Amino acid sequence: MTADPCFLCANPGGEVLWCDDRLRIVLVGDAEHPGFVRVIWRDHVKEMTDLSDPDRAHCMKAVFAAESALRNILRPAKMNLASLGNQVPHVHWHVIPRFTDDPHFPNPVWGERLREVGRDPRAVPAGTLRAGLILALGPGHDRPET
Repeated sequence: MTADPCFLCANPGGEVLWCDDRLRIVLVGDAEHPGFVRVIWRDHVKEMTDLSDPDRAHCMKAVFAAESALRNILRPAKMNLASLGNQVPHVHWHVIPRFTDDPHFPNPVWGERLREVGRDPRAVPAGTLRAGLILALGPGHDRPET
């Protein structure tokens, strides 16, 4: 009997915006939550404390760079950072710009929907976000290795 493959090991997890030899930053493409990105560790690692100190620092630098780029581009009411991993036990961070009129605000994006909204006009162009990440992190590779 074989275990199911890890989703984040087998798939990019979204449109790759930036990557290096240790992680990738992807645009999730959630129309109700524009700018929602994930920072995904390349190797299959279950917990942040399984990473070395330099790797943890590198991961968090990427999370903070994504947050900063999104704040500068979208000017959200609040930013949410989450690392859960209950459904996909692979180190990854959700970086989510929040707006007072999004379907779930002030609840988590996975929480109870409080209002219906149409497609959000604030969708962030991937190229704009990619440029912000390059400014914060330096140039990355064109695409992640699989």
